[in-house]
Amino acid sequence: MLKKERQAYILHQVSLHNSVLSTDLSNSINVSEDTIRRDLNELAETGKVIKVHGGALSKSFNSFYLRSDVYNVDNKKIVAQKTVSLIKDGMFILTGGGTTIIELARLLPETLKATFLTGSIPAAYEYAQHPNIEVIFIGDKIAKKSQIAVGGEAISKIKAIKADLCLLGVNAIDTAYGITDNDWDVVQVKKAMIEASTQTALLSISEKLNTHQRIKICDLADVDILITELDKQDTILEPFSKAGLTIF
Repeated sequence: MLKKERQAYILHQVSLHNSVLSTDLSNSINVSEDTIRRDLNELAETGKVIKVHGGALSKSFNSFYLRSDVYNVDNKKIVAQKTVSLIKDGMFILTGGGTTIIELARLLPETLKATFLTGSIPAAYEYAQHPNIEVIFIGDKIAKKSQIAVGGEAISKIKAIKADLCLLGVNAIDTAYGITDNDWDVVQVKKAMIEASTQTALLSISEKLNTHQRIKICDLADVDILITELDKQDTILEPFSKAGLTIF
């Protein structure tokens, strides 16, 4: 694979999953980690990614997700708009972070009266702009990669909650591997969020379907709803419907 093709592949993976590990990139395109590190350095120097230890982040992690930097933002808006229909007055809603959750926060109707609980700094900021939403921030150590509170204190606080609905942005979802991520600390928080909620809805653009990452969050049987930008009758969604998920 030529360097131009290799770097285009890396950019796509960073944009799609928000963060990547050098080791995963090395394995997926069969080049050395030194080559990947050089590519990431070049991409960072030209402002296309944010270089971090062991990998890279999407530029969308800067400036609380400016829309100009968000990958596939139009489809994420569709996912967010569908999700709004699940939210009712009086609900206690537990959410993670990520670009699709941010789009959701920006689309919530002004008349909505609900309580949103989150450990995501960008999401909490967006909810706080809403005139009728009560915001509860679940604090602890902040993971710089995701701007989400992680650690034992955050998990303990989540376990004390009984939310009506958990809204979870996902990095990868597959019928065989379940819901997966590449950040150990964030995975532990997401597990606690699912357990603390009566229902869990996964928010995902269709490109993330049938992909998987290193660390498992849960099986499909542990969640209830899948929301994508696709029509719910799309054949790509059939395996997820057969696995028991309600499709939006």
